[in-house]
Amino acid sequence: MTDDPLPALTGPVEVVGAGLIGTSIALVCSRLGIEVVLRDASEENIRTAHGLGAGRAATDADRPQLVVVAVPPARIADAIVEALGRTDAVVTDVGSVKAAPLAAVTPRVGAADLARYVGSHPMAGSERSGPLAASAALFDGRPWAVTPHGSADSHAVGLVESLVLECGAAPVRMGPTEHDRAVARISHLPHLAAVLVAGRLATAPVEHLALSGQGVRDVTRVAASDPALWQQILEANSEAVLDLLAEVRADLDALMTAVAADSGPDLVEILARGNAGTAAIPGKHGGPARPTRSVFVAVPDHPGELARLFGDAGEIGVNIEDVHIDHDPGRPVGLTELVVERGSAERLLAALESRGWTTHR
Repeated sequence: MTDDPLPALTGPVEVVGAGLIGTSIALVCSRLGIEVVLRDASEENIRTAHGLGAGRAATDADRPQLVVVAVPPARIADAIVEALGRTDAVVTDVGSVKAAPLAAVTPRVGAADLARYVGSHPMAGSERSGPLAASAALFDGRPWAVTPHGSADSHAVGLVESLVLECGAAPVRMGPTEHDRAVARISHLPHLAAVLVAGRLATAPVEHLALSGQGVRDVTRVAASDPALWQQILEANSEAVLDLLAEVRADLDALMTAVAADSGPDLVEILARGNAGTAAIPGKHGGPARPTRSVFVAVPDHPGELARLFGDAGEIGVNIEDVHIDHDPGRPVGLTELVVERGSAERLLAALESRGWTTHR
């Protein structure tokens, strides 16, 4: 971003694709008083999004200021070309791969139209899909890549960044190819790792699955996402993904060798690289990660108990950085993990225990 004022997003905003991401963007704009018009191959999606307050069905008379293409990856290029040909608006797409759509669009439009296209990608989503999964808060505090190509108009880039800011996200500008390398590392590869681990559970004996805890749920959660959608994403970004998979294959070979040889130092070195990678992930608001500690609290499975726990933590004056809940099989309680700054953990433990909570150190 530059220091120049960004163009005002006044609307109308046209959203092409009323799924999770498209409807979430539409909800934000509608709540800001910006007119939103919706296009989708599914009339039911439009009716649902309209019922949620996300906007109305588009007509040929609409003259949008900005078109947001939020369709599946295999349809993105066609939708971008159609929007550029039908309107004079700035056009962005929110797909998770940027170089392939740009390469497909470039030979199909003129230079003036191409200048109005600026790719982008909000780093937010859910394993759920469709307009009913949408939320106006989906992008709050999340990074959102803005990926202008070499001939993109500066006004178009600025308008897309205005959308990002209005959605409560943090714009991160980078080139399309660099973006694809980045998401292969921080999104596509982790998804595949989750898929492989989850796949080992599909035919597991029931008595093994009975031991499942929060760890396996954390590792496998994203594997529940739509396989057809992920097929399109991985095919569109195959080069970057394959490079990383080759690195992981080499690491897996080294890990198997270390385990088979009972080589403690080699195994510790591999495990320590995992510690280093975890520590490298930015903390809240994009800043450096701060040392944290988990405080475990047994919470009765009754209405209002979780709210009471959060209320007590607030009165104690300890900020909760993250929270995880693991239901205890066979018992009417859940084990709640409160992640707090390391220096606050002992104070929180002592104060919660004094208020009658059962804690685990």
